[in-house]
Amino acid sequence: QVQLVESGGGLVQAGGSLRLSCAASGRTFSSLTMGWFRQAPGQDRDFLVGITGSGSSANYADSVKGRFTISRDNAKNTVYLQMNSLKPEDTAVYYCAAVRVSLYVPTRSRDYAYWGQGTQVTVSS
Repeated sequence: QVQLVESGGGLVQAGGSLRLSCAASGRTFSSLTMGWFRQAPGQDRDFLVGITGSGSSANYADSVKGRFTISRDNAKNTVYLQMNSLKPEDTAVYYCAAVRVSLYVPTRSRDYAYWGQGTQVTVSS
């Protein structure tokens, strides 16, 4: 079983930055592909970016490419999401997710086995 805990959300002005963190329990963090999703009220949970266990490969949604950056520190069992140039439409609950696959980054929420509780990001105009 893997437990995920997100942190770092909050209120920021448009154009600002936030860094989200997701800490994972367990001893096999490096075997987990990690993903970040977000869900705005009344909308589907959307894939943003994911990274393979080794950190060698990442997959970004077009909506965040060039503004968001994913990274991971396997020694700390933590994955990060650096978000720059934030826009009001980035307002949502942000979730990290994990799955034990090694060679690719799934983009569908149903492909992820473990989820955090979410952290709210609000971008004011």
